[in-house]
Amino acid sequence: MNGYSEDLREKIVAAIGRGVSKSQAARTFGVSLSSVKRYVKKADHAEPLAPKKSPGSAPKLDETATKLLEADLKRRPFATLQQRRDYIHALTGLWVSRSTICRAIARVGSSRKKGDDPHPSATSSGELPGG
Repeated sequence: MNGYSEDLREKIVAAIGRGVSKSQAARTFGVSLSSVKRYVKKADHAEPLAPKKSPGSAPKLDETATKLLEADLKRRPFATLQQRRDYIHALTGLWVSRSTICRAIARVGSSRKKGDDPHPSATSSGELPGG
């Protein structure tokens, strides 16, 4: 979840400065009382009110690698995750897991559906039963 905007935090502090109670400011702006207290304390100590960076590590696949993966999905729609992993490593030098590739594909929004297979099954005749 992202923190509240710096603009909202400044409005809360300004309201407290005008004499609004902390609990009333919390209700008015739809934030918790502890958030209001924290913003006022930061303002009193001349600390910036901007939200801190969200926790978590940076993605292993950068923008360039993601674009290469997207192009590879279009060029080779039926390549395996291992083949895509090897492809990314060969072009970028990044070693990533198969699950990282899988998550990146999901973020791109690509999926392999049964109807997309241009190669019909060798055991299926393609005829309707009883035909």
